[in-house]
Amino acid sequence: MKRIYYYYMALSGFFGLFILLMLWQTVLAPSQNFPVVVVLLGTVAPLLLPMRGLLNANLKSCTWMSYLSLFYFTYGISEAYLSSSPAELCYASLEIFFSLLLCAGCGFFVYKTE
Repeated sequence: MKRIYYYYMALSGFFGLFILLMLWQTVLAPSQNFPVVVVLLGTVAPLLLPMRGLLNANLKSCTWMSYLSLFYFTYGISEAYLSSSPAELCYASLEIFFSLLLCAGCGFFVYKTE
């Protein structure tokens, strides 16, 4: 597969994860225990740190985004395990999918450059 396809895979995983987390924490199932701003700072803000480099196809930023996506994979696994409703299980499964898409896309994008 060409290198650019892995980059597109990483971008689709990133934007899918970003949109899912924004919708999940604000519209679909907001937290009852914490303010929405605190939850968004904890879940969405780490994605914004290497975003500029990812959009510019910087290899270091893609590497760090791949590492960061593993945190979201772990968070999705824990949310799926602890989910109390089928809707939250669906959101957690989507988070797992998008985080794996992001990790694989960034990882193969960086690997193909060597």
